[in-house]
Amino acid sequence: MLHAISHSHHSDTEPFGTLTLDSNDRHLRRKLVTSDQGDKIIVDLPEAVLLADGDALVLEDGREIRIIAAKEELYEVRPGAVPLRHLAWHIGNRHLAAQIDVERILIRRDHVIRAMLEGLGATVTEVVEHFQPVHGAYHSHEHGHGHAHEHGPHGHHHHD
Repeated sequence: MLHAISHSHHSDTEPFGTLTLDSNDRHLRRKLVTSDQGDKIIVDLPEAVLLADGDALVLEDGREIRIIAAKEELYEVRPGAVPLRHLAWHIGNRHLAAQIDVERILIRRDHVIRAMLEGLGATVTEVVEHFQPVHGAYHSHEHGHGHAHEHGPHGHHHHD
């Protein structure tokens, strides 16, 4: 069994193997994974990392396993009756993972969100692509929201 002890960003080293992961699985610290070549790899990193397409896991002996972003079933959101920034606000307000490009936004498929966006005038198309969501100011090494405000009407108190 192989043992990954660190990572590198966009290495030029010829990889020993590859590991294809979706956007959720590219957030790693400790996990048993299987490379695309069938090798079992114990990932044991000093801290959680978010790996991007082209990054590498570095094995104990210095060899590298190249990370490949898996293609995922997504929605491509394009502006229609409202500008893209307006759609981005609604997506961000719901804390959805999003890849924001110049002329479009990619999000994970969710029929309720699709209906909301189409109701706002967006054009929403099903696509299968690599997904590299943006991580905002509240992104932490933990899964979940990672911020302190509450959701719902009980979280805000108004004073006279």
